[in-house]
Amino acid sequence: MSTIEKPLSIAETSVSKWTYKDFTWVLSLFGTAVGAGVLFLPIKAGAGGFWPLVILALLATPMIWLAHKGLARFVLSAKNPNADITDTVEEHFGKVGANIITFAYFFAIYPIVLIYGVGITNTVDSFLVNQIGWAPIPRWLLSGVLIFAMTAGVVFGRDLMLKLTSLMVYPLVFILLALSLYLIPEWNTSMLDVAPDWAALPTVVWMAIPLIVFSFNHSPIISQFTKDQRQQFGDKAIIKTDMITGGAAIMLTGFVMFFVFSVVLSLNPAELEIAKRENISVLSHIANINPSPIISYLGPIVAFAAIVSSYFGHFLGAHEGLVGLIKSRSSFSVKKIELASMLFIVLTTWIVTIRNPSILGMIETMGAPMIAAILFILPVVAMRIVPAMKKFSTSKLAQAFTLLCGLASITSVIYGAFL
Repeated sequence: MSTIEKPLSIAETSVSKWTYKDFTWVLSLFGTAVGAGVLFLPIKAGAGGFWPLVILALLATPMIWLAHKGLARFVLSAKNPNADITDTVEEHFGKVGANIITFAYFFAIYPIVLIYGVGITNTVDSFLVNQIGWAPIPRWLLSGVLIFAMTAGVVFGRDLMLKLTSLMVYPLVFILLALSLYLIPEWNTSMLDVAPDWAALPTVVWMAIPLIVFSFNHSPIISQFTKDQRQQFGDKAIIKTDMITGGAAIMLTGFVMFFVFSVVLSLNPAELEIAKRENISVLSHIANINPSPIISYLGPIVAFAAIVSSYFGHFLGAHEGLVGLIKSRSSFSVKKIELASMLFIVLTTWIVTIRNPSILGMIETMGAPMIAAILFILPVVAMRIVPAMKKFSTSKLAQAFTLLCGLASITSVIYGAFL
């Protein structure tokens, strides 16, 4: 009898059963991923028409599950049960490898702070002009007030802000689902009426992969999640991490892609292009064109809440990452380093926000490639060359698919730079 055909032992059977705590972890992984990126996904994913969107929906679940499952297995391969991703990299690849990953983590998170600075300013500006009827506020002033206010919330009320943002996830999810259902009567065939360019379809899908990677990413919580499973189940933790990451991937893609399809089917390609040109989230655009008072006000409020909640977590991650990078290479006191790091992030976010670069362009060129390198490529490389990862390896087909998706995310950015 092959290994695959052997029945599970009693211990393995109990571990493989779903519990309430498993479901809460699924929700935690889900909540980490659902943020402002989801609000921009329909604009890019729907830009190529209906059929590329169908292909992206089919690819999303295996992409997200295999990548996060592989990262969880990578953390499980560490000797220290309390090791995080950086500790695991140092164990397997030495201090040089750990330094590289630390740099990569910072440059995966920091651009997202810049993205949210631009996103919150455009959301509030659109709301004040289109829904409230105000004259436009000078961009330098509006962006400065919003960025400094959000940062002040992090600095002076960190614990409170973290609690509030974690509580905001579930109402946000509920409202997005309600909006998805609300838009069903608005569905039309304009997307289906566009004749697909089958020759260009692979390129359209390829160019959209970075946004899929960005929008479904929940790697920041994988270390804590994996450590918790290992402390509970020891060597059997791999069963739980595979189950829970799989459940989160199915829930994420089902919920998010339903939202994407509902939005895309309620608009037409020209309207998606307008949202992209105005550099606003799809909810802000729908609020500007939909006569319903509910949508007009609820859309921007949901977008605002999603961006603010995402900003807090990513600002903390970027700040801690930058402090860590400087601290080991500087003789300055930790307080001075923390202040300088905070000022650097705030001021650069303000400057970038005033310039108002394309949010989708920033996601594709700055955020997604680093995430793909850590989430998709690192675990697969470790499975091939690290002895401790051999027992945590996935099938060769799964490794090839994961590696291909990671490389596609990075190479599409390079290709796009030359267009």
